Amino acid sequence: MLILFSKPEKITFFPSPSFVPRSPLHNTMDPPFEEKYKSLLTNATLLSKDKDYVIMSDYEEHELPIIDLHRLTLSFSEREQCVKEIRQAAREWGFFQVVNHGIPQEILEGIQLEQRKAFHRPFSKKAEENILNLSCYTWGNPTATCLRQLSWLEVFHIPLTDISKISGEYKSLRESIEAYTATAEKLAEDLSEILAENLGVSSTFFQENCLPETSYLRMNRYPPCPFSSEVLGALPHTDSCFVNVLNQDQIGGLQLWMNEKWISVKPNPKALIINIGDLFQVASNDVYKSIRHRVLASKQAERFSLAYLYCPRKDAVIESTGMKPSMYRKFTFGELTEQNARDVKETGNKGGIPRFLV
Repeated sequence: MLILFSKPEKITFFPSPSFVPRSPLHNTMDPPFEEKYKSLLTNATLLSKDKDYVIMSDYEEHELPIIDLHRLTLSFSEREQCVKEIRQAAREWGFFQVVNHGIPQEILEGIQLEQRKAFHRPFSKKAEENILNLSCYTWGNPTATCLRQLSWLEVFHIPLTDISKISGEYKSLRESIEAYTATAEKLAEDLSEILAENLGVSSTFFQENCLPETSYLRMNRYPPCPFSSEVLGALPHTDSCFVNVLNQDQIGGLQLWMNEKWISVKPNPKALIINIGDLFQVASNDVYKSIRHRVLASKQAERFSLAYLYCPRKDAVIESTGMKPSMYRKFTFGELTEQNARDVKETGNKGGIPRFLV
């Protein structure tokens, strides 16, 4: 499937004020982090000296490779050069930016508005068991025993198979999710086919296994954090998908583990971020990189991001088909997600694809 990427107008993501002062509104909509984790915070149970969790006051800031997808619709040589740059970024960075990506401005603005409205409801409403008619809202980490296990973050994690359940007062949110995920799915499929062309993956694999209902939408909000020098917004992790289409605001805070150090990603108001997930690292036999990343908490600003996780069916077989000898044993996507769930329950972190190394 080839998306026709036309030239859009200038895009500005999440165009609200950057800094949000503490107010009675925040007192009602923010999760009660300080109350829930009082013992961890007051006992100065600081982050481990482990390099994954150390927080410094200053980091190198880098701009990710930026790729204009409109070039995929031009001459053969232009398309081939664009494909080459996509694959190179997947090998060397594991993250890259795309412009002229085919997702209309009005769809982006619509989902951003609805995301804000959902998170700005009172916490008591969000914490209801059946919010959005789903059990999809989480915050912090209820099993955290130290700050290295705590994310200063609240999330709506929505399986796309359940979108139809969102109704009533949330109808406009459902409509925005449907419009956004339809276009994000086309973008993710097109990029995945480009990345897989030289790996020996069947040309029909994604159409047969990555169906509209098998992926996930993760809406994130990072509330202002008075302990930002000791607590992370999101803990170091990789993504259990083929690719992630990430739409973030301009607050910053996203960091990648590159060359044995954390680097900060410079926000770009005109681009979406694409990152390679664990499944492509396995399919490419470690040619493409699923890079560990994390998010710093901000003392004054609330931060929003929106992740479309392009995933296959649970019974889809993941393997390094065209690369021998394979570094990973064959497994299904369901096996990976079940193993990750066990790891999180036992340790607070998922083991990921290293669990499946030969």
